[in-house]
Amino acid sequence: MAKFIYKQAAGITALSASFTDFTYKKHSHKEYAIGVTLRGIQHYNLDGSLQLSYPSGVMLFNPEQAHDGMAHDKAGLDYVMLYIDPHLILEAIEKKDIIRFSDPIVYEQTLQQKVLGLAHAILSEKSEALCSELFLSLTDRLVQTYLSTDHRKDSSLIRKAKEMLHGNMEQMLKLDEICHELHLSKFQFIRLFKAHTGLSPYQYFLNYKIERAKKIIESKRDIYAAVAECGFVDLPHLNKRFKSVYGITAFEYMSYLD
Repeated sequence: MAKFIYKQAAGITALSASFTDFTYKKHSHKEYAIGVTLRGIQHYNLDGSLQLSYPSGVMLFNPEQAHDGMAHDKAGLDYVMLYIDPHLILEAIEKKDIIRFSDPIVYEQTLQQKVLGLAHAILSEKSEALCSELFLSLTDRLVQTYLSTDHRKDSSLIRKAKEMLHGNMEQMLKLDEICHELHLSKFQFIRLFKAHTGLSPYQYFLNYKIERAKKIIESKRDIYAAVAECGFVDLPHLNKRFKSVYGITAFEYMSYLD
């Protein structure tokens, strides 16, 4: 059995999740993701290494950091997660350049309480003003200890490859076309791209389509616009891909936004 509840407030998405045998496929998010394990053990691979988040563990994911996810054992898993646009965090901490979490999991009661407080406020549909105040308190705590400016930036080649992949939502460009523009062999390109993103070019392309569909659903409240604009064959195709990343179908996700 699996239960996923999404709510939004103050530009932040909160997730309450509970499941036993569900498994997230490898993916990444454009947002920062900050969560707390409530029950069970969160088991996931991040940057090529296994991570286990035990109860009270605060999980910190950077934008575009590839990961999967599942319950560690048959006891299942309960957790909450916040998805926060990078620009919102930069505005709150008055920085211009993207900063990164330095640790994937931390155990610190004050930070845990601030994450849970904001998640509860969003999920219980408290006022926008309260959610904004709780968010600012959370970012103040993060910037004290857990954020770092020391991180690897995309090379110009990777940025150009991403732009090319974003350019056609109907189908992925042929690798030969991308490699010709980048002056790389096919295997050099795949190896370089995966080293920077944690995803193969094809995985990245599918992930981008799903992320883009989510944004269209949020802005237009039109699931069929997401199907058409993101190049999915039909609604079942979108729902299947969407569920592998968010735990629910795109149609179910839209119902939480109303």
